[in-house]
Amino acid sequence: MDLVFPHLFVPWFRSVAPHIHAHRGKTFVVGLSGELIAAGKLENFVQDLALMHAMGIKVVLAHGFRPQLEEQLRAKGQVSHFSHGMRITDPIALDCAQEAAGQLRYEIEAAFSLGLPNTPMAGASISLMSGNFVTARPVGIVDGVDFMHTGLVRKIDAVAIRRAIDTGALVMISPFGFSHTGEAFNLSMEDVATSAAIALQADKLIFVTEVRGILQGIVQEPQRAAELEAGQHDPDVEIDQELALADAKRLLAALPNPLQPTDTAYYLQHAVKASEGGVERVHILPFKVDGALLMEVFTHDGVGTMIVDEKLESLREATPDDVGGILQLIEPFEQDGTLVKRSRTEIERDVGLYTVIEHDGVIFGCAALYPFPEAHTAEMAALTISPSVQGQGDGERILKRIEQRARAMGLQTLFVLTTRTMHWFIKRGFALVDPDWLPEARKRSYKWDRRSQVLVKHLK
Repeated sequence: MDLVFPHLFVPWFRSVAPHIHAHRGKTFVVGLSGELIAAGKLENFVQDLALMHAMGIKVVLAHGFRPQLEEQLRAKGQVSHFSHGMRITDPIALDCAQEAAGQLRYEIEAAFSLGLPNTPMAGASISLMSGNFVTARPVGIVDGVDFMHTGLVRKIDAVAIRRAIDTGALVMISPFGFSHTGEAFNLSMEDVATSAAIALQADKLIFVTEVRGILQGIVQEPQRAAELEAGQHDPDVEIDQELALADAKRLLAALPNPLQPTDTAYYLQHAVKASEGGVERVHILPFKVDGALLMEVFTHDGVGTMIVDEKLESLREATPDDVGGILQLIEPFEQDGTLVKRSRTEIERDVGLYTVIEHDGVIFGCAALYPFPEAHTAEMAALTISPSVQGQGDGERILKRIEQRARAMGLQTLFVLTTRTMHWFIKRGFALVDPDWLPEARKRSYKWDRRSQVLVKHLK
């Protein structure tokens, strides 16, 4: 083994720990496109689901089978028929859909049953449950077109699903539903996954699809959607990592009705429906990125687009509930000597002096403001940004908020003590001064053995 590996692994594992704590016990509905399975990526995807399950996340899996159904139809010499962006399911297509769904169910169950040593599935022992959780209704006749056995979700048996996942099982839902008369209907995976997420009031709905997410250019120029969507597979074309629900609705209203799953509006319409139905987070991820599911759930920025009812990142003053997050954030910097060690008691006492940046419930940055009103100055201490998000401007955002707080107190200057980041502060208007400049109360606690540099900024 490369000797440097532990030094990379330990900081990385610590960096994902806040996400593990935040997601434990939460319910995620994952919509899996059949294209992922057709591309031969099922085994790795199942391993990632198993890891999420092992970390205490309750998982409901809804799978699609578009390419598998197409293959069955071709084998029978049949062609697909679509209208209004939906498949017309005649009796032959229904038989093919049932065959495709049965084959996929077998493949998925087999993948979850793997337990080879030295693989992520070793010792997983996951119970996979499925059943008649979906009640369907026919699409019927639309504009003179009879959709026959194509259906829409009427109801999801959320009670039965919740009972199953609460026992530790992973629930799988196929894109089939049955009416009260026992008639079978072919459904879309996206409709099933969205309806299940709303019925369960899931914490996340995650679509793992053939698209990368919502392209930034489309958000800015929706009228050029058809042209810009050609860049879906161009890694140089950036995606929107986070889209507010209000912006998603405006974009959806400006886009043409989707005709195929690669159209931007196709997954966006389901994301908007789920968000309006009470699902907190909806994600659109590319299956072509290995480990996309884990990266989206356990890293700050993820790899796809997340649609939320409001922006998740907030800059605010700390509360007592943030003490644990602040301690976890600053501990590595205390251990390497960048910061002076602070006890939990100190932080609990001073928590009202802290400003924090949080994203989706996880604290990624903080700083404290200690005023010395008799000297018309204040100290900014413990400025810390998580290594996973450094370089994105969060440090400057916290600094500006601290400056605003100091000005509101009527203070004239702001000072910091640092041993390693002098140049960062100088670039932002601080000037180096002698430690004797410090207010008398702060000078008495100055640690001369650390030889910290003192920098001051005049507040305008």
